[in-house]
Amino acid sequence: MNRLSWTFLALLSSGKLFLMPDQGLAVLLRRPDRRVVVTALGVTQILAWGSTFYLIGVLAHPIDSDTDWGYDWIIGGVTVALLIASVVSPWVGRAIGRWGGRPVLAASSVVLAAGLLVLGCSPSVAWYLIAWLILGLGMGAGLTDAAFSTLGGIYGDEARSAITSLTLFAGFASTICWPLTAYFVEYLGWREACFIYAAIQLVISLPILLFALPRHSSAAPRSDDASLSRITLEPDERVTFALTATVLTLSTAILAIMGIHLLPLLAARGLELATAVGLGAIVGPAQVGARVVEMLVGRHYHPIWTMIASAVLVAVGAVLLLWDLPIYALAIVLYGAGNGIGSVARGTLPLALFGPLQYPALMGRLAVSILMSMALAPLFAAVVFEEKGAELTFGLIAFLAAANVFFVGALFMLYRRRSAATN
Repeated sequence: MNRLSWTFLALLSSGKLFLMPDQGLAVLLRRPDRRVVVTALGVTQILAWGSTFYLIGVLAHPIDSDTDWGYDWIIGGVTVALLIASVVSPWVGRAIGRWGGRPVLAASSVVLAAGLLVLGCSPSVAWYLIAWLILGLGMGAGLTDAAFSTLGGIYGDEARSAITSLTLFAGFASTICWPLTAYFVEYLGWREACFIYAAIQLVISLPILLFALPRHSSAAPRSDDASLSRITLEPDERVTFALTATVLTLSTAILAIMGIHLLPLLAARGLELATAVGLGAIVGPAQVGARVVEMLVGRHYHPIWTMIASAVLVAVGAVLLLWDLPIYALAIVLYGAGNGIGSVARGTLPLALFGPLQYPALMGRLAVSILMSMALAPLFAAVVFEEKGAELTFGLIAFLAAANVFFVGALFMLYRRRSAATN
């Protein structure tokens, strides 16, 4: 037997060869190198987040100083973008399931560039909000959930390690882009910073996505049949999906509230600004450290355990913050670690529960509530903070975290029941 025949038998016996209609052996043996794909998606995710969600953290005050649009409207642009992203995300998931992630993510770079050009040229607050509307379309097609869907479409059930690796890249988005944006603003201006990021999307992100990603998904047969992009769940799967959506939405709500309000909340407790900033800086390393641990040991257990650990760690950290004990660093480390592995579970848990075929479309549907919570939860928390103070706001965070532990427990019980029924 020749070398190709031995390779075929080895792959077949190991279960790593999937025989599907309309796909030849040559295609199956050329599954894309995950180091190339994950690196490409990681770099473009850093640039996508830095060009959108993290952009306003640096630009808000320069825009407010340069215009008379009002700080609330300036911050509101991101809310508009996230709401638009939530509306288009189901279509994005179906599109990735049908055509693969390459054309969708490439299109997102073009749309983001267009939105950034309009943002930089905005003569009024109306045009400013239109720019964020355009950016919202690009965010829906190009941020984390679209990247997870792409990896699920390429690697199928074996996508877990690739998804975990991608979250390591994404964890550095603010670390890299905040200083970079501040440099652009200081030496060029906020409008020019928008133009530079538009150029980055076209000159860096777009070519990377076009050349590094495969033309079609590898984990499922490619077909023009629209049924591949539809979601068909059994009655018990619908309950599982509803619980999964609830858990991921609550996790994102807590993340969004803490990400925007943690420093002001600590300052309201009487901490000096420098101390609050130092404590806030702990979140990033805690997230990345926990993701590294998950990447090393996660393959040995089901992602439901990652989600359980995430919910419990976040809840313990939130309760410690609510009690106002002099151990803020420990509380923030626990929260950061839980949030870090929670982002891994966001990509891997739906894949494990529902399989790779419907994964892109399911991620698109899950992204609706996830992005809406990211847009609205900080606004609701801001009202609570302003009207009732820091203590009730920390209480709100702790309540959401405790509720998430309950729903994760319910999801685990349902998973155990389904596993017992199928064995």
